[in-house]
Amino acid sequence: MEKILFIATGGALGTTFRYLIFGFVEKHMHGVFFWETFTVNVLGSLMAGFLWGTFETFSVSPNVRLFIFVGILGALTTFSTFSLETFYLMRDGQMKLALLNVLANNVACIAAVFIGFFISKPFINIFN
Repeated sequence: MEKILFIATGGALGTTFRYLIFGFVEKHMHGVFFWETFTVNVLGSLMAGFLWGTFETFSVSPNVRLFIFVGILGALTTFSTFSLETFYLMRDGQMKLALLNVLANNVACIAAVFIGFFISKPFINIFN
């Protein structure tokens, strides 16, 4: 039951962060591309890489890992929304934009994990 509470609490924070980020990006970016989903996916991936790299050096309890990775980041990033938006583009005949959406999200998110992981190392050196 304790694990579920950690995940649920993290999930509540993650969905709140996603809502706030969506609102901010929607206010500042307009167009046919789904910038809101792209932004939360890249930020979540960057955070996942950074925290994973940090947790390789600093010991963190399994419950804290669940809270962050399953709860916060699981609720922040949104593969189902990304998939649905890609479907909408394909349904509407915008195949080039759909392909761009798939490539941009996947390439940027994988790159963000690597970047986050590698930038965690200088950060760790500050506190070690």
